[in-house]
Amino acid sequence: MSYPTPWQPWQGQSGPSMLASHADRERAVDVLRAGFGEGRLDQSEFEKRVARAYAARTVGELAVLVGDLPQGPVPMSAGSGVVPQTFLPAPRPVTNGKAVGAVVCGLLTLVTLGATGIPAVVLGHSARSEMRRTGESGEGLAMTGLVLGWMSVSAWALFLVLVMIVGVVSGG
Repeated sequence: MSYPTPWQPWQGQSGPSMLASHADRERAVDVLRAGFGEGRLDQSEFEKRVARAYAARTVGELAVLVGDLPQGPVPMSAGSGVVPQTFLPAPRPVTNGKAVGAVVCGLLTLVTLGATGIPAVVLGHSARSEMRRTGESGEGLAMTGLVLGWMSVSAWALFLVLVMIVGVVSGG
């Protein structure tokens, strides 16, 4: 039984004589199931075609079985359609630049003997404020910069208080 079609929907890259894979047979059976579910095939015709699909050796034989159905498999080429935005992965939020600056300044407090502590605190607070407003990422970086910056500022404050106490005690 032959089903004439103006085009061959399932020829693949090597034409209809290419051997069919298990996946090819399953796709053909899926198309037949859809046709049966839509009422395009009666029960006996559906069963015959499914049996022939599982017995098919080539892609061309499968093409004949599904060629007269509207959802017959059409070869998909790479990039053949635009994927709806709904199915695309959510874009990763951008890391806030001030948060990166805060952690860098916080880490540099060790090298600069605390000179970058205040910029780390300022950048950390500014970054956290921006991230709440814009939805950017980098909360951990900003917090690290804040902690290191405040540790540096408090160490300097403690040092200055101790120097003042020593100065008052020794001078008076």
